[in-house]
Amino acid sequence: MTKIYQTTRTRAKLLRSNATQAERKLWFVLRDLRPQGYRFRRQAPIGPYIADFACHQSKTVVEVDGAIHSTTAEIKHDARRTQFLKGQGFVVLRFTNEHVLHQPNSNGIVQTLLRLNGAAI
Repeated sequence: MTKIYQTTRTRAKLLRSNATQAERKLWFVLRDLRPQGYRFRRQAPIGPYIADFACHQSKTVVEVDGAIHSTTAEIKHDARRTQFLKGQGFVVLRFTNEHVLHQPNSNGIVQTLLRLNGAAI
């Protein structure tokens, strides 16, 4: 387990209070998975990074990417973060804002999570 600095915790708290529309929508979908044993945390600090959503029990991170994630610098940053998270044993799933906003329940996010972790769909 890596150390989480106070600045990372403070930034995560700020991000939780300023969630994007797609993050808010997906949060309600992910919360509905609690009966299946998934307890996702929003803007969860993991080492020096903050995952949009993380389920520590299933070692799954779900990222919601907006337009900013298409710049060269952000693509490189996301790749480093993904490598770090994988090194910590997490599986990282990425979905676009548009994907989440237009089809949060039928777009395969829930099905992907359940299939990934061997739960019945």
